[in-house]
This record gives sequence, C-alpha cells and structure tokens, in this order.
Amino acid sequence: MLSLQDIIIAQERIDKYIHRTPVIQSNLLNSWLGHEIFFKAECFQKIGAFKARGACNAISSLVEAKQKPKKVVANSSGNHAQAVAWAANQFGIPATIYMPEYSSAVKIQATASYGAKIELCKTRDIADAKVRHAADEEGTFWIPPFNHEAVIAGQGTAAYDALNEIDEIDAIFAPCGGGGLLSGTWLATSHVSPKTRVIGAEPLNANDAAESLRKKAIQKLQSIPDTLADGAMTMAVGKITFEYLKKLDGFYEVKESSMIYWTQWLSHLLKVVVEPTSAMTMEAVSQWLSGQKNKKRVMVILSGGNIDQATTSKVWEQNYLDRPPTLLN
Repeated sequence: MLSLQDIIIAQERIDKYIHRTPVIQSNLLNSWLGHEIFFKAECFQKIGAFKARGACNAISSLVEAKQKPKKVVANSSGNHAQAVAWAANQFGIPATIYMPEYSSAVKIQATASYGAKIELCKTRDIADAKVRHAADEEGTFWIPPFNHEAVIAGQGTAAYDALNEIDEIDAIFAPCGGGGLLSGTWLATSHVSPKTRVIGAEPLNANDAAESLRKKAIQKLQSIPDTLADGAMTMAVGKITFEYLKKLDGFYEVKESSMIYWTQWLSHLLKVVVEPTSAMTMEAVSQWLSGQKNKKRVMVILSGGNIDQATTSKVWEQNYLDRPPTLLN
C-alpha cells in the first residue's frame, strides 16, 4: 500500500497548481445537532472538486520523472474529466476524455472549455472500453478516475490538509464513487490522526461498494444507476481502492430523498454550491452521530460543487427547508 510519504510528496508536487481550500462551519448546524461539524470545502478547489488533486499529481509525477506523455486519456462521468482536462492543460499535453452521454451537461461543457477533446459514449462500459483501447497507443497515458496510486495519493492530500489544520477529529467522512477519495482519506488519516474513524457514504441506488463490502468481493452494477449523485455513478470500485475500503470504520447507503434534503440544507447553511454526491455524506454523519453518547468533532469532505440546471431543478422540486436538521428525525 501507499505510505504517508506518498501523500506528502504529492502535496509538495501539486501545491503550486491547486487551491488550499478552507475548512468552514455552520454555528447554527452545530447548535441543532449538538456536535461540531467541520467542512473541508473542495467545492472551492480548481475545477470545483477534489479531483483536481489526483489528476494533477498523476500528470506532474510523470513530468517530474521526465516521462511526459504525448497525450493523456481518461474515462469519467464528470469531475475527473474536468480535472484531467485542466491538469493536462497546465502541462501543455493534449487530452481526450471518454464520457457517458448521461454525464452532467455542465461537466461536459467545462471539460471542453479546458481544451480537451470529448468523445461521448452511450454507456459507461463503452467509455471504459474505448479508453483502454486508446491507452494502447504509443506515448499515451491513461489516468483512471480512482484505481491508480498517484491519483489516490493526490486525493489523500485533502484529508491531509484538513487534519493538519483541525485537530482532535473523532471521525472523518467522504463520499464513495470508485473509492479514490476514501482510499486517500483513510491513508492520510491513519497516519496523521490514527484515532480518527474514517467513514464512507454511497447512494443506495448505486451501492456497488456497499455490496462489495458485504460480499467481500467486488460487485458491479448491472445497469446505469438512477441517482442524482452523478459523481458516484461508478459501475464498480477498483482492485486497488477496494483494499482500502475494507479498512473503513463505517459505510452508509443514502436514499435519494436524504441526499436532496442535505443538498438543500448545506447550500442554505454554508452559502456554497454543493453537489448531491457531496451532500449525501451528511446523512451518514447524521446517522452516525445519532448513535453517539458524547459530543463529537466531525470532519466532512465536501467533494465538489459542480451541478447543472437539470439536477438543480430536481433538487428543488420539493422544499425541505421547512424541516431543520435534527438527530431526532
């Protein structure tokens, strides 16, 4: 497995390219829940998501090793696509991104704006097959969205930053798509703050990771999941990330209604744009805190803030702001 040194090196390597995102709080939310909740706001990161960290580390490590590729390729439904396009642009490397047709419109547009060539595919499986084929071309480097050590080390810098800024954290929470962010979070936390529990959250409608953990073997979704969490629509976790996910202290499956509820409330309380993928983690926090007898200090990694008009409309079809958060719900 990776070491803390891999994350420290990644942090030093990408520091001049990324933002040092803030840790924010809502005093009202803390009062309502009776605990201290800290939010590592990766919605303020380059490209609006933590994915910039992993993509930048993967490419810059190649450049540093004098192995700069002629071209990079990636497969993604959204934030990783933008991240690779942005990172490749920083180093003057052409990029082609294979994206499912159902990807968020705003993420497709943003990926193109960073200069990448986009190939839309009918399904995620087709996108995955095309990127594998493209990666066989000489001089081409494939940056997977999660199942890659340099990507995981880069993603781990978010938790590394947060835990070095705020101490005595009882538990740290992050969403799970392919498991890259959670893998990096576990790795950083296990060294920086060993007593801190690491807990994940996943859409109930796209619960391949939860099923994999229950059956102790990687399970793949049989069809495109029906979830607003477009950042967690991965069909299966990776062989590398699964080994880290097995080490988590908890894992929650979140209903769509709860995801919408927290997207509305976090947007309102924190005054930031929050993706449903990011907001669903608060449901895991809420459920975990409901079983705690003493006051806790919790860190939540807000993974991103890229949300298009169609998703925004679905999030706000029903008003949840007339029901303030409480652990008695």
